[in-house]
Amino acid sequence: MSTADHPWGRVDADGTVYVRTADGERVIGSWQAGSPEEALAFYQRKYEAIETEVVLLEQRISATDMAPAQAAATVQRLIGTISDANALGDLDGLRTRLERLTEDVGHRREEAKVAREQARVQAKQVKEGIVAEAEQIAAEATHWKSSGERMRELLEEWKAAPHADRAAEAVLWKRLSAARNAFTKRRKAFFASLESEREEVRARKEQLVAEAEALSGSTDWGPTTSAFRELMSKWKASGRADREAETVAPRRGHRRNRHRHVHADVRVDRTDRLTSMRRAASGERVL
Repeated sequence: MSTADHPWGRVDADGTVYVRTADGERVIGSWQAGSPEEALAFYQRKYEAIETEVVLLEQRISATDMAPAQAAATVQRLIGTISDANALGDLDGLRTRLERLTEDVGHRREEAKVAREQARVQAKQVKEGIVAEAEQIAAEATHWKSSGERMRELLEEWKAAPHADRAAEAVLWKRLSAARNAFTKRRKAFFASLESEREEVRARKEQLVAEAEALSGSTDWGPTTSAFRELMSKWKASGRADREAETVAPRRGHRRNRHRHVHADVRVDRTDRLTSMRRAASGERVL
């Protein structure tokens, strides 16, 4: 069998195929089925297949957001492939290109690390703002409906925000939960106190209505009118009860008051008539 030479290898007379590298010649196969030129072409195609993988990897690393870890793993796999590749070509050149990619991937890894750290810092700042607002609402808010809605919005903003450092986020979440619980307790305490106060006002107003009802049959008009005025002043000064008490109790008082005025009108009319009759009987002139 004849021999054949190639810039990166050769085929000797017994069909053994060699590749040349910086470390010297290395056997990559034995060719017995054809001419030495065919052997060279066969092993060169194997090299071209490896080179294509390297080119594609270079393009992915430079033109896409390929994850540094994935890129590094692919580079190491190809370096291992080249080390014992049965291929004919500039294997040392491919190794150099892959080593350059290793440096690029290292830089990208550091950039990604810095970007992640910056994102965590920004996420922490966002969540600190959420927690600070929630704590302020929990401590100061008195507009319960709008404040409750804002608390729910803050929780959704927390969920939508990117993650901060795990330890810092755990502390912030604990503060947010405490603020939400404190707000809920303050709101419940407020309405419980309000209900208790309204019950007291209701009781006072029930007593005022009872006093007004007791006066409704009185014919001592002057003192009774004064008493009603005083009761109304006390009513206005008593504060607000629940809506039902504020509508039912006055209705009772007004009904009794109208009843008192009807009796008063009848009594006045009766008195006028009796006076006229007395004057007519005595011969007095009726004006």
